[in-house]
Amino acid sequence: MKILVLGARGNLGGQLVKFLSMNERCDVIGLSNRELDITDQEAVFKTVKLIQPQAIINAAAYNAVDNCEKDDQEFARAVKLNGLAVGFLAEAAAQCQAVFVHYSTDYVFAGDVPAGYREEDLPHPISRYGQSKLMGEKALLQFKDSGLKWYLVRTSKLFGPPGHSAQAKPDFFSLMLKLSRERDTLEVVDDETSCFTYTPDLAQATLEFLDQRPEYGIYHLANTGPGTWYQAALELFRLSGARVGVRPVPSEYFPRPAKRPKFSVLLNTKLPPMRDYRLALKDYLEALHSVCNPVGKKDERRRKKEVATN
Repeated sequence: MKILVLGARGNLGGQLVKFLSMNERCDVIGLSNRELDITDQEAVFKTVKLIQPQAIINAAAYNAVDNCEKDDQEFARAVKLNGLAVGFLAEAAAQCQAVFVHYSTDYVFAGDVPAGYREEDLPHPISRYGQSKLMGEKALLQFKDSGLKWYLVRTSKLFGPPGHSAQAKPDFFSLMLKLSRERDTLEVVDDETSCFTYTPDLAQATLEFLDQRPEYGIYHLANTGPGTWYQAALELFRLSGARVGVRPVPSEYFPRPAKRPKFSVLLNTKLPPMRDYRLALKDYLEALHSVCNPVGKKDERRRKKEVATN
């Protein structure tokens, strides 16, 4: 299967390229925003027609939540990238009969439903960023009756190996680890609850979409185990052994331009649940350790060589 991955140098896009490329049945073409501006409709149609992919995965997105809220020009960028471009890609996918996978966010919901949100619940964003992502959902859904084969995947609080794009932001856990080395005590928000999602797990789930082809439609995919930022930070420091104080604070403690949903747990009612985020967090830390300590591997190879020659 020939698969076109957009946003290939981002946090999620990089993992998609990695995991899909490991499958011998996948021929993966990854394009960054430098290689294809998906807000350029003509360029999108031309590229898709040239490549003729059997699946298009859109991991490109504008995610500067607060910049989007306070700056009209930034909001216009978000509308183009998160909204209009999704329609261009959906139309291009329909024309070449490719499966189209697009990712959205829990921020399309207001965060005022204590039971969490099911796939069929009506979105009601409370920020400009959420509005731009909802525009993308609506742009995709306009083509659902035109023969488009589509998966709209809502997810939340991504974390995982860093991307290589200049726009790729550090995830929450990498930021917490950095701050734990600089400060004795950290204040972390404890009144915003959602689900964390490990990008390698989401990439694997996306591969299963393409392999198993469940019914086309909207899906909620995140690791199980809802939590607040504070609760997740405690788990991170417990697993990592970092010695730092953590104090829970309300979201008002950090005034930010954009409102965040208070409770935006995404309920997965259609697929087997993904593993608990705390198990994924262990893998995250192990992978981070192996990257940050390559000398250890060299020492091990040197030790084996010395044993072999003695």
